Amino acid sequence: MKPAPFEWHAPATLDAALALKAAHGEEARFLAGGQSLVPAMNFRVAQPAVLVDLNRVAGLDSILASADGSLRIGAMVRNARLEADATARATHPILAEALAEVAHPQIRNRGTIGGNLSHADPASEMPAVMLALGARFVLRSARGVREVEAAAFFVAPLTTALEPDEMLAEILLPALPPRTGSAFLEVARRRGDYAMMGCAAVVTLDAAGRCAAARLAFCSAGPTPVLAPRAADALVGSAVDEAAIAAAAAMAKEEVDPMGSVQASPAYQRHLAGVLAARALRLAKARAA
Repeated sequence: MKPAPFEWHAPATLDAALALKAAHGEEARFLAGGQSLVPAMNFRVAQPAVLVDLNRVAGLDSILASADGSLRIGAMVRNARLEADATARATHPILAEALAEVAHPQIRNRGTIGGNLSHADPASEMPAVMLALGARFVLRSARGVREVEAAAFFVAPLTTALEPDEMLAEILLPALPPRTGSAFLEVARRRGDYAMMGCAAVVTLDAAGRCAAARLAFCSAGPTPVLAPRAADALVGSAVDEAAIAAAAAMAKEEVDPMGSVQASPAYQRHLAGVLAARALRLAKARAA
């Protein structure tokens, strides 16, 4: 239960942190909240030679809303702070709803949104929420800056599109259109456990009350967070009534690819995907209206 030997660096600036990562490459890991990395190091599942501690780096913990309702979230924002932030709750209420399901308060008090997303656990709630919101991620390195869509960021279990010298620095959330509702629901054995299945839904209604756009995403539904575009597209133009919701939920069950776990078989997870999709869509529609 002790980590392998490593060097520890605590830079005060982002440039210094990125320079350290460039110098050490895959031998170095960024330390944010440490809620996943430190246990992995203690079990020696992860054995980085160098830790670059980001906790003293200024400028990575901001939550900024634009006049149009879009949101910029620094990677070092603690999950508990984002959950409680009044601006985030006003512009993107699904964030607080999903973050309330992430582990336990003690974990959320220390864990960061950037660390959560970079860990890329397919059972985690926030990657699925980012897919549903159409997020973009700002990746920084000593070489420069690039943006990646959330759908392209998660490439395999615990694997992202980050290059060896890059870090996730910021999350960009587009503004939600008027008459948009959202919902996040999950089923877990106990509060704080990983979900057997989780569903994030975003529904936008037009002036006549019909669906103008929709997005559905799932956690614990495959090797990465899973977007269900066929199910969401089937709702467009409908009144999002029970028949349309049932049809979309049936499609969603076919779009997920659950791997099963000690708690739930793939067949049961697929069933849960349909049930949660229907419930989340109903709730999102009601909130949109």
